[in-house]
Amino acid sequence: MAAQLIDGTAIASEIRAEVARDTAALKAKGVTPGLAAIIVGDNAGSISYVAMKTAACAEAGIFSETFRLPESTTQEELVALVRRINADARFHAILPQLPLPKQIDELAVIDAMDPAKDADGLHPNNLGRLLRGELAGAIPCTPNGVVELLLRTGNDPSGKHVVVVGRSTLVGRPLAVLLSNKAKGGNATVTICHTATPDIAVHTRQADIVVMAAGRANTLTKEMIRPGAVVIDVGVNRVDAPNRPSGYRLVGDASIDVREVASRVTPYTGGVGPMTVAMLLVNTVKAAERSVR
Repeated sequence: MAAQLIDGTAIASEIRAEVARDTAALKAKGVTPGLAAIIVGDNAGSISYVAMKTAACAEAGIFSETFRLPESTTQEELVALVRRINADARFHAILPQLPLPKQIDELAVIDAMDPAKDADGLHPNNLGRLLRGELAGAIPCTPNGVVELLLRTGNDPSGKHVVVVGRSTLVGRPLAVLLSNKAKGGNATVTICHTATPDIAVHTRQADIVVMAAGRANTLTKEMIRPGAVVIDVGVNRVDAPNRPSGYRLVGDASIDVREVASRVTPYTGGVGPMTVAMLLVNTVKAAERSVR
């Protein structure tokens, strides 16, 4: 039996409706949640992502503003902007869109943010609190979106063996912490695999849930999972497609054939991506709520 596709778009829509409700409650108290997005340069992907995020903010009633800076922007100039936004009461959350140009140290920019306004949960204060099991602050958006996908599709990771393929600070490592925390959405036994893992399949074949965040197409094939496993594919990769006008198509980290073996699978588009945007809105509203407590 073919795997059932997990509709991340529909689940994200549910979350955005919840955010709109919470935003309305804040506005009734005289507080409008605000998000500042920063784009440096003309990266088409970054511009597209931020456009989606600002549209989602408008739909939920969140105030947002995008700061566009030239490719030549220096690290000092960007850090100065971040500090100005830190002091601007209109904004409760700040999102520097990554990647940044090579002359800018991304960590320095993240460190310059007020931890209370960290939209993506990447400030070391927030990552440290996550490691301690404190979930009151900002949680990295994509990992949090993965956990929500699992919970809202009846695939609670509690007591399950989850294999996470990927160890980035954006996804793999914070997701492993979330899944292993003693909290809702956690209590899983987590294995992290990466480029130095000799045989990833040895681990993925034992998993109840496999999360792919490797950033490489066809890293996971049907022979590498056990029947009935749940596969969450975070990867977005370009592969050549000469017959398409763009010359490429987007695929995930998991091969299409995993759908022959798995019970539930996220699609390449409409899976994790919409959840990342939805959780950004959640972080923005929670930051606004914390500002008035």
